[in-house]
Amino acid sequence: MPEITTPYAAGTPCWVDLMVKDQQAALDFYRDLLGWQGRPGPAEFGGYATCELHGKAVAGIGPMMTAEGQPEPPTAWTTYLASTDAQATMNAIVQAGGTVIVPVMDVGSLGRMLVAADPQGAIFGVWEPGEFFGAQVVNEAGALTWNELHTNDVSGATAFYGEAFGIKIEPMDGADSYWELRVEGRAIGGVTLLAGDPPGTLVHWLTYFAVDDIDSTTDALVRNGGAVLAPPTDTVAGRMTVLTDPRGAAFALIKPQPL
Repeated sequence: MPEITTPYAAGTPCWVDLMVKDQQAALDFYRDLLGWQGRPGPAEFGGYATCELHGKAVAGIGPMMTAEGQPEPPTAWTTYLASTDAQATMNAIVQAGGTVIVPVMDVGSLGRMLVAADPQGAIFGVWEPGEFFGAQVVNEAGALTWNELHTNDVSGATAFYGEAFGIKIEPMDGADSYWELRVEGRAIGGVTLLAGDPPGTLVHWLTYFAVDDIDSTTDALVRNGGAVLAPPTDTVAGRMTVLTDPRGAAFALIKPQPL
């Protein structure tokens, strides 16, 4: 099992979560689809549930909070980028042209977080670890394996994420119109053009979870109320598909090519 036992390098995707109106329904759905175990957490953390795979944290699912008089936010998976200083990162995000949606806040002794949008509008989170540094298992069936920015401005994204996080965006060898996010010389995610998404799709970060069988997992998702945005397809990275859960949150599944 690819366990993570030390904090993630700054700029690396370290956690994903989903905020939904019906938390228990979402917990049940992802339990059946990916084998997660999770239940609503303590009231001091708003009931936020940490989902586990084989006893290790893999993702969060929390109840959606909507301020009175405000429109309900879309249901979407949020990618969190690691930081060693959330306040300094927030300042860097603003300096680089991003927008702060939720300013820095403490999450008990677990860490500090914020939510922001890049200059093109893609929403992401930032996590400064305390006792909790993020996903404890990755790159295995049922766990997070890739995070991908869908943008209409690669040069703008390169400038923003470089200034705010020190992330480099470079063309991927052997791939047409695809770029790698690199931290400390290591690929930690990807960038692709929004033009490849269905018409009307907004810029966003897409979460990929690994599975052992793309086709059977996709069939199970449809039977349980999900929908297919991009059908299972063989790619250089592996067989993959893009889906939505019953609440409309988009995510991808991939069976990676063996290394």
